[in-house]
Amino acid sequence: MQKTIVIQSSSDIARKLCREIVGEINPDDFTKNEIFGIHMAIEEAMINAVEHGNQYDPLKRIIVEYLITPDKFEISITDEGCGFKPNTVPDPRQDENINSVTGRGIVLMREYMDSVEYNKKGNSVYMVKLSRK
Repeated sequence: MQKTIVIQSSSDIARKLCREIVGEINPDDFTKNEIFGIHMAIEEAMINAVEHGNQYDPLKRIIVEYLITPDKFEISITDEGCGFKPNTVPDPRQDENINSVTGRGIVLMREYMDSVEYNKKGNSVYMVKLSRK
């Protein structure tokens, strides 16, 4: 069953919700590494929503919709910010960007999840992780 949760734009609240969602994953369905990767990716996305999307505005909200099945984990995280263009963020692995802190979260999410997609506005990310167990 898909769940929808709306939270205040707060790093502490986002991290707490992240732990709660990850706690719902059945370890019989996903490997430890998959669960770790899901945790890293969704925490990064939620913190990005607080920091970059909602600009730390506690009056703004983050909408989290997710579905966990034995075969896959899917989640959508939407902030109330103006969005961004993910393809314009410099790749932090390139020599000229190696000292930049920008873009590392996007790389991390793409590395750990099987699919990472943004809406046209750039204020919502949808991620999927398929179980390999």
